[in-house]
Amino acid sequence: MPKLIKDGVIVENTWELIAKPEGDAAEVAVPAGQVILPLSVWKAQQATLAGRTDVGVWLDSDEIAEDIGEIANCFPVIGVNFPGFMDGRAFSTAHILRQRYGFTGELRAVGNFIRDQLCYLRRCGVNAFAFANPEADLEVAVKSLADFSEYYQASVDQPLPLFRRRA
Repeated sequence: MPKLIKDGVIVENTWELIAKPEGDAAEVAVPAGQVILPLSVWKAQQATLAGRTDVGVWLDSDEIAEDIGEIANCFPVIGVNFPGFMDGRAFSTAHILRQRYGFTGELRAVGNFIRDQLCYLRRCGVNAFAFANPEADLEVAVKSLADFSEYYQASVDQPLPLFRRRA
């Protein structure tokens, strides 16, 4: 079973990430068990999936937090996708889900982010990291969560700026 980093610990990944369909999203067969669906599939099959507590959703970089904002807390897990490590739109999506919509569940980075981004993703509210590269060294990646010991700015993980914490 693949592994991921969740809350700073390497754990088994029990959720299956379903790829974006090439055809009609309403025709995708959603398997039983813990699945993270593309937003298009969830929207197309929302009526039949509404009662399931084992369904999460993932947002691609061209989809925005407002697409699920008010109902975000209905999902146990929300993924934010990085199609490439230079595409930073998922940082904003994560921050908006936590700050504006108060999402309290697992917020998972998926795709092609890199180890150097983990610290900053956590500051935006991401608490789980599923690397696209199965060869990624998770032990080294966990250590990168502590790359910096102090920050000047406020963020999701530290709501007070440094000057307020020192006062």
